[in-house]
Amino acid sequence: MSDELGRVRQMWHLLEPLHAVLYYAPEAFEEASALGYAVDERWPSYFAWRAAPLGEAGAGRVAEAFYSFSPVVVGEYVPAAWSVASADAVLAARRRAVDRAYGTLLGEAVTAPETAEAATLLRRVAEAADTAGRPLAAANAALPWPDAPHLALWHAATVLREHRGDGHLAALAAAELDPVEALVSFAAIGAARPEVFASRGWGDGEWVEARERLAKRGLVADDGTATEAGGALRAEVERRTDEAAAAPWRVLTDQERERLVELLGPLWVAVIGSGLLPSENTMGIGKV
Repeated sequence: MSDELGRVRQMWHLLEPLHAVLYYAPEAFEEASALGYAVDERWPSYFAWRAAPLGEAGAGRVAEAFYSFSPVVVGEYVPAAWSVASADAVLAARRRAVDRAYGTLLGEAVTAPETAEAATLLRRVAEAADTAGRPLAAANAALPWPDAPHLALWHAATVLREHRGDGHLAALAAAELDPVEALVSFAAIGAARPEVFASRGWGDGEWVEARERLAKRGLVADDGTATEAGGALRAEVERRTDEAAAAPWRVLTDQERERLVELLGPLWVAVIGSGLLPSENTMGIGKV
């Protein structure tokens, strides 16, 4: 891995937890409940929060954009989400949710000059991202920028997170991995246990069939672990993903990137140290 791609991956590892608080914070569930969403599980609010920038999109469009979820699962929550609250109402509530969650998690750092400095640097990167052909990145980038620095930081992290995610889907397509094959091959390299991916809604039979397809391509062994070829293919997917995510970061100098890492470090520690996020996750952070 080149130094540049290593830095790109480092920034992803720093930003993903800062974005993901929306899906786990108690404050977010409270805001979702106030809108009328069920909060006994996280999926009703997850699909609403993440899909709202697309407008009141149908299940097909959301399944295509999210990729790894079974269309059956997507169909359970979309378009029903928009009968609970409009996309505009969801967007307003998610900003309130992040505001409150960051206040709890970050404390005085919310108003610290270092957070404002980090937000300014991240905004430059996010605004440099080419979102053509990247539906979730484009939809988030089109939203108004928040005035408060901590909210601008979250917004920039979200644009860059979805920019990377959209590029990752292109890399999976280039590797000829369909949604369930993408998960099976990811589990095969030890990114997370297969049980962790059950949240994506694929049935046992679909998982087995995907594994059999990958086995025919010589990508997984009989025990479900990746072969040498399977590991190499996933490494290529990750390399392509990093390459596709690299361009926006070039607007920063090396010194600015180092400063941003320094600024984000304490915020990352606060979020990770809270125990709010699961240690084993479908993103493979910490494993790939």
